[in-house]
Amino acid sequence: MTIQKHDLHHEFPEFNDEIHHLKMNDNHFSRLFTEYHDINQEVLRIEKGIENTSDDYIEMKKKQRLKLKDELFVMLKKVELPV
Repeated sequence: MTIQKHDLHHEFPEFNDEIHHLKMNDNHFSRLFTEYHDINQEVLRIEKGIENTSDDYIEMKKKQRLKLKDELFVMLKKVELPV
């Protein structure tokens, strides 16, 4: 099984500046970003076999990760960077 990177910088490389800006200036984005990162790291550990869990649990975590990614993407599309 190939393990793919799902961190936001790999998922949305075109939004690197926006990600940085929002992490520094938007508390809500920063909180969601941290939550996404934590869930992503947990999923990676499970996929690598470092942690064991049920199939239902990993699927729930993947759905949480996807929901957060969707929320973060919406926020990224709306940001206007200062000139």
